[in-house]
Amino acid sequence: MTDMMSRPRYYHYDDEQYAGADRYDHTAPPPPPSPPYYFPPSSPNPRRWPRRVAGGAALVALVAGAGTAGGVLADRYLIDHPAAVAASSSGATTTTPIAESNDLAAVVKTVQPSIVTVLVDSNRASSLGSGVVLSADGLVLTNNHVVATSGTVSVRLSTGRTVPAEVVATDPSNDLALVQARGLSGLTPVTFGDSSTVAVGDTVLAFGAPLGLENTVTSGIVSALDRSINTESDRLSGLLQTDAAINQGNSGGALVDASGHVVGINVAIATAGEDNTGSIGVGFAIPSDKVTQVVKQLESQI
Repeated sequence: MTDMMSRPRYYHYDDEQYAGADRYDHTAPPPPPSPPYYFPPSSPNPRRWPRRVAGGAALVALVAGAGTAGGVLADRYLIDHPAAVAASSSGATTTTPIAESNDLAAVVKTVQPSIVTVLVDSNRASSLGSGVVLSADGLVLTNNHVVATSGTVSVRLSTGRTVPAEVVATDPSNDLALVQARGLSGLTPVTFGDSSTVAVGDTVLAFGAPLGLENTVTSGIVSALDRSINTESDRLSGLLQTDAAINQGNSGGALVDASGHVVGINVAIATAGEDNTGSIGVGFAIPSDKVTQVVKQLESQI
């Protein structure tokens, strides 16, 4: 079976295939879903995960030394929507390894309020991704592919509150974008760590809304450094690889170290085949050093 590289896609439903699906209600957080599939409650438009496959073979898995026949294809969809990062907290930090589950629970409690869900609604369908908070007034960072489609943008906080938002700056080549949520104050921005100090084996947590399951956290380690993948239009390099479970809907979410600092922004996953898009323990994140550099450039455009 040919290995496939994919980005967790938008979470949405096709109108024709799911004509009778309930609609998503943006005024309140969805009720707990029943695994393995998540069907959001009522919404003006059904949701689905649009699929995009890279136009050429990506070298990631093959160059990593796997020797698998065929190429690795990039599907630019993890969790589509802005992940806000604290622009004021991009300084280098020292990571202290934490192994105790109680310590990790404390990290989750600290970071979770800074993670949001980004939603894009259009006439035919709606999609969602993840994002991180960059400023107290609602500036959010996410993947560009999360907000690349046209539609009305909104941001849902970890509390379930949903507010209108707009895309204010994008960098397609690095797959990052800034979204400004409206009518907010007092939010807690994320703190960026120094990705140059990250080592293989370091404990990490992945935050986001995989399959639309908001406020989800998964754990793992950094399994490799400096990975490269080809997308349908660009090539992303210098990525962190992790075995923390990342799925559709995680795009734009945070990869956090054991000290609670963001060391990467989730952007892609590897899958076992074109029709098998679940996590197989090979995910990728844009390193925080690159992220903070791009964020500064994007902020200058606002």
